[in-house]
Amino acid sequence: MLYGTSRVITEHQKEGEAWSKLIKVISVNILYFDLGHGTDYIYHGTTTFTGIHDHDKLELDTRQQKQYGKSRISDIYPDYYLIKVNNFNRIATTSLDEWIYFLKNEEIKDEFKAKGIQQAKESFSLLRMTDEELRAYNSYQDSLRDQASYVKTNYDFARMEGKEEGIGEGIRQGIEIGIEQGLEKGKLEVARRLVAKGMSDEEAAAIAGIEVEWLRH
Repeated sequence: MLYGTSRVITEHQKEGEAWSKLIKVISVNILYFDLGHGTDYIYHGTTTFTGIHDHDKLELDTRQQKQYGKSRISDIYPDYYLIKVNNFNRIATTSLDEWIYFLKNEEIKDEFKAKGIQQAKESFSLLRMTDEELRAYNSYQDSLRDQASYVKTNYDFARMEGKEEGIGEGIRQGIEIGIEQGLEKGKLEVARRLVAKGMSDEEAAAIAGIEVEWLRH
């Protein structure tokens, strides 16, 4: 851990840059083995300096606080977090607990609310798919992209067509009217193409953002 944090610091220090510009490193270590002896599942370590004789805690003076932009010495040195996954045997009650639960059990529950964890659930599900399941999933995603492309292409076309029609009717008001008419025409064309590819009227209308009755007539 010490080697890793030291490399991060030196690799980010630019040549000729003042020491006051040293970056603050937070080292998070996920452990699936016993490191030392302890019953907790999260340990936090910082660097402090304590007087040998007076047992007082060394602090930054006012000038140093301004120079480093820090209020404590420990804010300059690396912070270390040790997450001992095997020691976690609790119900996940915090966002961090939810991530540790996932690391230990390879499971993300639907009720988990930690930032990004539900996106991780989707990615993890992909990793566990068989080759056949992954091919089917990729085919489904390609289909969605095709539909999105149809919408985007015709949307851009409709904007151009709408502007051209509107300009002839008179400056800003004409442009607005032309864009609106062009967009509606483009949406209808999108829906018709989707139906031609085998999609139902209802699905095509929903994707294009028009009423299904308009498509049918």
